[in-house]
Amino acid sequence: MRLIRGLHNLRAGDRGCVATIGNFDGVHAGHRAVFRHLIEQGRRHRLPATVITFEPQPLEFFSPRQAPARLTRLREKARIMAEDGIEQLLVLRFDQALAALDPEAFVTRLLVEGLEVRYLLVGDDFRFGRQRAGDFEQLRQLGARFAFDVDSLATVRTDNERISSTRVRAALAAGDLDQARQLLGRPYCLHGRVAHGDQRGRTLGFPTANLRLHRHATPISGVYAVLVHGLTPQPLTGVANVGNRPTVDGLDSRLEVHLFDFDQDIYGAHIRVEFCARLRDEQKFPSLAALCEQISRDSVAARAVFEPLHS
Repeated sequence: MRLIRGLHNLRAGDRGCVATIGNFDGVHAGHRAVFRHLIEQGRRHRLPATVITFEPQPLEFFSPRQAPARLTRLREKARIMAEDGIEQLLVLRFDQALAALDPEAFVTRLLVEGLEVRYLLVGDDFRFGRQRAGDFEQLRQLGARFAFDVDSLATVRTDNERISSTRVRAALAAGDLDQARQLLGRPYCLHGRVAHGDQRGRTLGFPTANLRLHRHATPISGVYAVLVHGLTPQPLTGVANVGNRPTVDGLDSRLEVHLFDFDQDIYGAHIRVEFCARLRDEQKFPSLAALCEQISRDSVAARAVFEPLHS
């Protein structure tokens, strides 16, 4: 998949495509249904299937502290889209200039002059342009004027409810990993590069792989049984804490993973942490000794989750 950062990086060969537009946070089952339909249209038109998305996401630009916790960072989105068969990903910087474009200017500059879109697929609730003034009917009229087809895909539902990033966040906040998995079409994971921590876990007898989460809010928190991918041919089992580490007065949100029966230097490695079962909330303990005792209990509980894998 070709990743294109900004219209200024478009090459002649990138123009002429079928496309869809959206945030695609989480890249859930509803998004992936859009991708499948888009790829079919790409084959029919013999044009590359292209996704247009924004960094930051619009709500993160307008209200960064009130924006919902992001499910996926750009690197994770791109990986999933590539696996699904998307051929081009155009990432537009969402700033005041982009936000100020009226609906017609949005279509003209991005879709017509930029990508030369021949077919556009959007969700049935798609809005665009300054103050989200443009709707599907206006988009259809603009498509007729500029000679590209416009289509919408009905909302994908499960349990008679719309699949949405909001539902995924709610499932994760409730610790319902099975529901999150159903909505996403895959287990929920966080990705990152192992960074140096404060070495406190090692002194307690529970060395951890630390991932800085690089986001203002994280959709998942607490203690979990996890599988860690990317270090060995088979995933490793472990127990993880996601949060601010209140016992040691932590300030930033981190993902700390204690891997079972594994002791290698993995600083700098890029790993994928799959959340399998929620064990408890994050909490503040009166002492490091009390924290250590709880980690021991958490490790026993997490190992029990994975016993069926080894039986």
